[in-house]
Amino acid sequence: MSQIMYLRFIVVILVGILVNSCSFQRENIDIYRIAVIPKGTTHVFWKSIHAGAIKAQNEFISSGVQVEIIWKGPLKEDDRSAQINVVENFIGQKVDGIVLAPLDSKALVAPVIKAERAGIPTVIFDSGLEYDGIVSFAATDNYRGGVMAGEYLVKLLGGRGKVIMLRYMVGSASSTEREKGFLDVIAQFPEIKILSEDKYSGATRDTAYSASQNILNRYGDELDGIFMPNESSTNGMLLALRSIGRADGDVKFVGFDGGDQNVQGVISGDLQGIIIQDPFKMGYSAVSLMVQHLAGKSVEKRVDTGATLVTPYNLKNENIQKLLFPPLEEYIDKK
Repeated sequence: MSQIMYLRFIVVILVGILVNSCSFQRENIDIYRIAVIPKGTTHVFWKSIHAGAIKAQNEFISSGVQVEIIWKGPLKEDDRSAQINVVENFIGQKVDGIVLAPLDSKALVAPVIKAERAGIPTVIFDSGLEYDGIVSFAATDNYRGGVMAGEYLVKLLGGRGKVIMLRYMVGSASSTEREKGFLDVIAQFPEIKILSEDKYSGATRDTAYSASQNILNRYGDELDGIFMPNESSTNGMLLALRSIGRADGDVKFVGFDGGDQNVQGVISGDLQGIIIQDPFKMGYSAVSLMVQHLAGKSVEKRVDTGATLVTPYNLKNENIQKLLFPPLEEYIDKK
């Protein structure tokens, strides 16, 4: 063998070793670090999201795909600046993907674009974002949920009466869709009069209680029906109704989301119905979509995680019990 041929042979061998080495290393560094950023962390809804995200993480790890979930959200559900800072901090940490429930459909667009330019894709969950450059959107069909609430309240009222609705918070796409769905149904019934639909409950049960007291002080005596579009607003109105002695079924009250207090309200008859989501499935789906995308697989652009009407009549149904009481401790405490 000539010296030139010998050198070529050595080069080929070295290149082969290098390629195999890189392939081996690549197979062993596929640890996907995924930031999961909720709107808040205190409500049962967000804890259920967290548990579902961890279930997805654990299943991927069991199948040999290394996934690390990093859970962090703002302390208050109306703190847009804090959520933007959380997103930007994760961009600085160079996570592999961001799974986000935006507090504001417009304000969170810029940080998501910033993440995209840094090579970090985003899956949106729970509440929409006014930007198409995302991987996927996993959420309830919130408009449909609002329609379900409206149809049930109309049934309870027999198609006539006076109703109020407190909105949740400016910029929240999920609750805005629920409110629109509800109002679109009510508009079809001329014998139902909306006394108020332009006031806001705010981000917490306390602000919702205060806003509910104010609206009840004005309309409480003539009121026949109420719709509230999320967990904290439903909690606050429930407390306010009890404080004036009208939480006895006389006022037909339909809320949105579960949580212990809302469920107890249904059991006691103070709440005639709640539309519940599947936050456990939402967290699971959002993380699964991100991992599949990072692994180079195509994913659905929109995943509907479902909505269910819960009343005193179907409360004990096995499937509804699973939705109301997801196995939080099984996942969150083991993290």
